[in-house]
Amino acid sequence: MADNPSPSAAIGLAIGCIIFGLGSLIVAHVAIGSWAMSFWRLAVSGIIFTILAKMMGQRLPRSRRAIVYGLLSGAFLGLDLALWHESIHAVGPGISTLLNSLQIFFLAAIGFLYFNERQSILQLLSLCMALFGVALIGSPEFAQNTDATWGFVAGIVSGAMLAASMTFIRKTHDTEPTSIFILMQLVSIGGVLAMVVPMLIFDQGAIMPATWSQVGWIVVYGAIMQCLAWGLIAYSIPKLSLTMVGLLLLTEPIAALIIDYSWLDKPINTLQWAGAILTMAAIFLGSLKPKPRALGRYRFFAKFYKRHYK
Repeated sequence: MADNPSPSAAIGLAIGCIIFGLGSLIVAHVAIGSWAMSFWRLAVSGIIFTILAKMMGQRLPRSRRAIVYGLLSGAFLGLDLALWHESIHAVGPGISTLLNSLQIFFLAAIGFLYFNERQSILQLLSLCMALFGVALIGSPEFAQNTDATWGFVAGIVSGAMLAASMTFIRKTHDTEPTSIFILMQLVSIGGVLAMVVPMLIFDQGAIMPATWSQVGWIVVYGAIMQCLAWGLIAYSIPKLSLTMVGLLLLTEPIAALIIDYSWLDKPINTLQWAGAILTMAAIFLGSLKPKPRALGRYRFFAKFYKRHYK
């Protein structure tokens, strides 16, 4: 981590997170099924990462196990995206993105159960805060939204799927160090393959884009949200302090909440705003674990950038 934080890195990280938040707006407005949208996002990004890997001369790992782990990571990422999309349609971009951000607690649980990582008092406290915050958000939502139960379940489970995806990325690299573009190519392929059957089952009649405008938004969603945003985040994290990173990562759910409230006219009352603030504070506190994987979904890519492309 850099001793002298870079203002440009802080701006880049904030922009990357805000772009992620804007992605939920595309999902909410493009009339394509949740599973199909996950399929197309990963298909577009897979093409881009394949081209980048070819340009950089990167090759597949020799270990078949590493390839399988990379594909499994993609399968879980596809499930994460599809369930997040379902949650967006049920409870709106703001709440769904906040629920998905709870993945940091699933990562902590995986670390405790499988990697013998001890949990600090601060992390346990942040988990209790997050549970209470989600309860504050949910209580009014359940009273006014018949889809709230599915929206909350899908949003929370999407965070678990994202944590599983990150775990298999770690196992891929532990098995054989894999170049970043090749790794993301494997992730994209695994996600695309995993989405085919559920897309055909659940999204009948809403699989293919109906207009060129929808095609354009799908390309933007795959190229900008899956590639550019992660690139900005991976570039910025090694240049900032842990505290600054933890705070700036919260711009993603904040941006989604503001979009939901101001652009999509989502009714969010005072109790829900209080719950959102409490939950984001809990996510921030939970990110302060002083280990390289503390920030979950982005730290791995930041380490790759710092090692290979700095």
